[in-house]
Amino acid sequence: MLQILTKNQFPFVSFSSSFSVQMNPTNRFKRVASKPNKSVRLRQSSNDLERCTNQSSKSVTVRTSTRPSHKQTQPQPKLKIQSSPVSHPCVRDTTILPPHFFQIDALDLAPRLLGKFLRRDDVVLQITEVEAYRPNDSACHGRFGITPRTAPVFGPGGNAYVYLCYGLHTMLNVVADKEGVGAAVLIRACAPVCGLETIQQRRGQQTEKPILLTGPGKVGQALGISTEWSNHPLYSPGGLELLDGPEPDKILIGPRVGIEYALPEHVNALWRFAIAGTPWISAPKNTLRPP
Repeated sequence: MLQILTKNQFPFVSFSSSFSVQMNPTNRFKRVASKPNKSVRLRQSSNDLERCTNQSSKSVTVRTSTRPSHKQTQPQPKLKIQSSPVSHPCVRDTTILPPHFFQIDALDLAPRLLGKFLRRDDVVLQITEVEAYRPNDSACHGRFGITPRTAPVFGPGGNAYVYLCYGLHTMLNVVADKEGVGAAVLIRACAPVCGLETIQQRRGQQTEKPILLTGPGKVGQALGISTEWSNHPLYSPGGLELLDGPEPDKILIGPRVGIEYALPEHVNALWRFAIAGTPWISAPKNTLRPP
């Protein structure tokens, strides 16, 4: 399992201060980095995860079905949000990311989300793989303009955009850039930090292997979210939050998955990002490489 480092083991560092990804006309990326004081490496330890899970999840009553619905949930006028009552040991001193963190190009935001934490009730996940979707991108939902389904993509950066894939899989996206732009970052895979028992029950799988969270539909199911969470501000305390986290030591890049319908220039664009050296990455892995 994955070991999540506590504050005493590493300083939380800002991704934006030490790492950025740039695109040139050939869709290749290069890493522009200043050496941080300390690098952070994700490591595995079932004992630490087990200890964290025991402290935060066993008193939680899970009401989410382990079998996903085949019908899209109709959005409700208002979503009732309750603040998370648990102070998770693994992220106790971590801060919620501010709105301006998200209001940049999706291609810049995507790699900066790696290592950050998603928190809902007793579940905390660490983001390990993402994909960027930009304006004028033939693979982006915003390419059709504002519709009832895609309207959240055009909201302000930092909001959630949740949609159903094939009417079955709940996909969580982080809206990027300024309001009206139409860009987002898809969360493709995560690693469990806290609430392992809740994650297993929601997923219907009693396993600690990466199959538990390596896929965007699995992440949405583990968080217990539906399309009602679209437009929810991830920078607002309570409900679903996006917290600051450690900078990965190394990353991998590659083409996005499942967008064969898009133009060749967008199919081949290296807009998929993952943390190097972690097993918590979705398939296919052989298309990923160092920048």
